[in-house]
Amino acid sequence: LLFRCVQIARRMVKQDRRIALFCNISTASLSDEVFFSQFIGFLKDNRDLAASMIFELGRTSFETIGAVAERNLGRLFDLGFRFSLDRCESVDLDLRALERAGIRYVKVPGTSLAESLRNGDRPLSGVNREVEPREVVALFARYGIELIADRIENERVAIEVLELDVGYGQGNLFGAPRAIKESAYEERPLPAKVARAS
Repeated sequence: LLFRCVQIARRMVKQDRRIALFCNISTASLSDEVFFSQFIGFLKDNRDLAASMIFELGRTSFETIGAVAERNLGRLFDLGFRFSLDRCESVDLDLRALERAGIRYVKVPGTSLAESLRNGDRPLSGVNREVEPREVVALFARYGIELIADRIENERVAIEVLELDVGYGQGNLFGAPRAIKESAYEERPLPAKVARAS
């Protein structure tokens, strides 16, 4: 899947340089030295896609990441790739730690985001004053992180998110997920070892 994401990004970038493709990566993949050595080699050959590919980890995985996976995440970061954190039910995140790790996007469900802020949840940061709910998006931005409201299923949630100044949203209200056509990744063959394994 990770190799295919690179191929899809390559094809999409030809049509529009402004695309960004979010691709899930597991800590199991990051911890597997055999797999990761092949994958990092493949990404070195495709480092021109670094601005167009964002590797996504779940919050729990990120917060419990092992030493090998953390080191390999750093290797991706050194190549210019950035990361997204999803499955966050609240904004109570340490923004300084996320910035150091190369996290540039955080996804919180629209309903959870509004509820979390109403309940007084705030991110950890260097700001020493009470932050208003409408200031949270700007606070994330101060650390180079875009807040994305996901799972937006209806207009009520979309309006709540807009009132919080969240600039990005995703969910069925905007369009249901669709399968990518196989032609999107036919152009370049996979590395020989990966092709044999698939």
